[in-house]
Amino acid sequence: MKQHVSAPSLSPEQAELDRRFMLEALAEAEAAAAAGEVPVGAILVGPDAQIIARSGNRKEGNFDPTGHAEVRVLREAAGQLGRWRLTDCTLYVTLEPCVMCAGALVHARIGRVVFGALDPKAGAVASLYKILEDPRLNHRPPVRGEVLAAECGARLSSFFATRRGAARS
Repeated sequence: MKQHVSAPSLSPEQAELDRRFMLEALAEAEAAAAAGEVPVGAILVGPDAQIIARSGNRKEGNFDPTGHAEVRVLREAAGQLGRWRLTDCTLYVTLEPCVMCAGALVHARIGRVVFGALDPKAGAVASLYKILEDPRLNHRPPVRGEVLAAECGARLSSFFATRRGAARS
């Protein structure tokens, strides 16, 4: 799935914004890795191209099975905006959302989703499931996948290689 777009063609300006915001999400992934978390980062951007919320995974540190970066930014943004419908917002996340996160995106009525690396083991947007395209659901946001996929995937691979190396020692 190379630069998957289920929305109309992107302008060069939108493609550059997607790249720039994915770099911001990667910075959140780095912060998560530094905290001992799986390096997944997410940001939520409003219609004015301003970042509303940012986070990385915090499952381990918070002892929270729902502590995925996507869920954390949805919660933060909803609180800041005083509403749960995020129809005018775009989520940028470094890894394809899982089933839980894809469901949360549907329930939040997210306006658009942009993700980095595919997740062949748990991806619920393109790899294993296509929850955000399911016509049985009441909301189907446009999705763009594999934005800076190599960089996002390399960060995850490096993290797990280091973890496997430490486990062997």
